[in-house]
Amino acid sequence: MKPHFFAAAAAALAFAAPGAWAQAAQGVSKDTLTVGTIQDLSGPLAGFGKQARMGMQLRVDEANEQGGVNGRKLVFKSEDSGYDPKRAVLAAQKLVNQDKIFAMVGHIGTAANVATFPVLFPKNVINFYPLTGAREMFEEPNLRLKYAFSVPYYDQARTATPRLVKEKGAKKVCTIYQDDEFGLEVMRGAEDGLKTIGMELAEKTTYKRGATDFSSQVAKMKAANCDFVVMGTVIRETIGTIGESRKTGFSPTFLGTTASYTDLIHKLGGKAMDGLYATMAVQVPYLDEASQPIRFWANKYKTKFNEDPGVFSVYGYQIMDNFIQGAQRAGANLTADSFIKAMDGMSIQPDMFGSDTLSYTATKRLGTERSRLSQIQDGRWKVVSDYFK
Repeated sequence: MKPHFFAAAAAALAFAAPGAWAQAAQGVSKDTLTVGTIQDLSGPLAGFGKQARMGMQLRVDEANEQGGVNGRKLVFKSEDSGYDPKRAVLAAQKLVNQDKIFAMVGHIGTAANVATFPVLFPKNVINFYPLTGAREMFEEPNLRLKYAFSVPYYDQARTATPRLVKEKGAKKVCTIYQDDEFGLEVMRGAEDGLKTIGMELAEKTTYKRGATDFSSQVAKMKAANCDFVVMGTVIRETIGTIGESRKTGFSPTFLGTTASYTDLIHKLGGKAMDGLYATMAVQVPYLDEASQPIRFWANKYKTKFNEDPGVFSVYGYQIMDNFIQGAQRAGANLTADSFIKAMDGMSIQPDMFGSDTLSYTATKRLGTERSRLSQIQDGRWKVVSDYFK
């Protein structure tokens, strides 16, 4: 994310009126509560974005069938960013200024989220559980209007890299990462994690968002004789990098983050993806292995959308469910203040999908700092560690 976005955010927020917090919340009427999301529905993260939106929609429909939130029907608005921060800003302007949303829920992407902060925060719109593991999602400025549930990419890489490097006995660690704030967070985390075991990155290589050819990056890492690769990649970049590596006989241990933890990796990448590790929390819902409650949930999802759910369907459902819990607890007189007060006193317990306990205070806006590891084995993600931090 370019620095001018942060400067714009600071400038816009500096002029927010001190009394704005006391104003009546937009998006709340006698009968309705309007929330919005921005997803990538047409770009490189469309596989994630579509699942997340459908998961949120399923939970909205359930809530409305049960009478809504304190008698208010949930109105759910969504926009497509194409994973482009500029389009995300336009989408946020529509949702905030025209649709008058109360909260932005589950917005996908680091750069896209940061770019929209100057649109959200002067209007007292809460940024709730963005689908990104960036630290900007739960740190100052404007901590008050931020709630995050995803462990930062930096911390995922910082803790998992030395743990797995030691387990594998790796000697040379490389990284390939997306040339933006998301990728930088992964690289920095890996770098700092390696310092704790007296190692450093032997090679770094990057790619531009939306890239499809990774032959030069793989060649660079192979030439450095790396036996461990930390990946600041998403779906097709993960598949492309590993696929190219397999073709050239380059076979290091690959470690990704939650950004690459999805069933789409092995469904689209096939057998070549076996062996990939990734940090994660909730499990991919493989229906023939799932518990009865998850199968029941998945059947509702498939009936509604005519496809099986994936892990981002779970994220979307959980995000909206936790928002509804907060709004319900805030009571009939729903405002940003009452919602914040309710959330800051909550401890959200693990659910059927295996999530960690989430808790918040006025100064702690990240629900948990713990993640765990999964590995693709025989075409499926298998959990291979307990939660750690």
